Amino acid sequence: MLTDERRMELSNVLRPAAAPREIDAVYTDDQRQRLLDVVRKDGPWNLIIAQHFASADELMATMSGAFPEGFTPSLDLFLTPTFRGYLANYGTVLYPELHDVFYNEQFLEMAKSYWGAEYAKPEMMLFNINGPCANRDPGHLDSPSFRGVRHENAPTWLCSVMGKSGLFTDYLIKMAQVITWFSHDEGSGFTYWPEGPLKEPRRLVPPVYNRGVVVQNEMMVHRGEANGPVEQQVPAGLAFDTVFAGDPADRDGWVLRNGDEVIARHHTDDLRFLVHWSAEVFSDYDELKKNMDASDDLTIDKAIDMLVDNLAKTGTKLDIPSAPLHDPEFIGALNSAYDLGGPTTYPQEAPLSAFQLA
Repeated sequence: MLTDERRMELSNVLRPAAAPREIDAVYTDDQRQRLLDVVRKDGPWNLIIAQHFASADELMATMSGAFPEGFTPSLDLFLTPTFRGYLANYGTVLYPELHDVFYNEQFLEMAKSYWGAEYAKPEMMLFNINGPCANRDPGHLDSPSFRGVRHENAPTWLCSVMGKSGLFTDYLIKMAQVITWFSHDEGSGFTYWPEGPLKEPRRLVPPVYNRGVVVQNEMMVHRGEANGPVEQQVPAGLAFDTVFAGDPADRDGWVLRNGDEVIARHHTDDLRFLVHWSAEVFSDYDELKKNMDASDDLTIDKAIDMLVDNLAKTGTKLDIPSAPLHDPEFIGALNSAYDLGGPTTYPQEAPLSAFQLA
């Protein structure tokens, strides 16, 4: 059990380079339509958790929060109908029609200004999309990147624990995101904890249509908010392999499917569509060079050793298993050692969606 002093110490680690900067009119109507056209023509799309996690332990390593003693969470508990796809990765746009959206000079200038840095390069772009949707996420970090250990070559849970530990600041790759929402929902915004999760939250107040933030989401606990009618937020039949796709009979129609069975239908105006653009940022040329020439990189093995050795100094001994990246007991032990238990307060207007623990 973490002491209050240790919890506050960990909370203070999770503070971004600067508070999020709110922005408006982020994309043109044409850009928004081209983004949605890609979602339509290249679907279907899988649930976020189906793409990133193989077990509840891996998922919990990116989250915070406690469950009743003796209760074992499963992935089904976290099933909410939010789907994801990648539009660009490894610094390369995946859809030629989105060239101007990804290689965006205005976004690069915002990223550099946010950090007060000389250089930036676009790194990745993805979208999240859903109709009415619960949000049981108590608050999470996006996967941080470190020189040599990053989301392309390491599991999400490891990168998250590395970020939460505060041990890898010298290896952290500076990142900035431009995150934009298209949602008409009057009650669904964005909650974030810029002073650490044990301090008071702030909120991007809805509606958030073509509005967004410039932010470092890898080092700031944050969460989207539930949207749509409560009775529709977890559709009957939702499963780990449910997919999201355009309705071939309606340009403004979208469906959730299990195989050939449609379990929900939505209109474009009822969607919550998030577009996440991310850049790597470098303070100066020396930092740029160090990041590119791999002269001071971590390895996954070294990162795990550093986490375990740090715990040993506090009297907690962990044996490293033969397959540490997918060993549930080891993952759970590391996460609990560096997890302060989650935010203590939420905006009154945006509570955590209820869990069904029965």
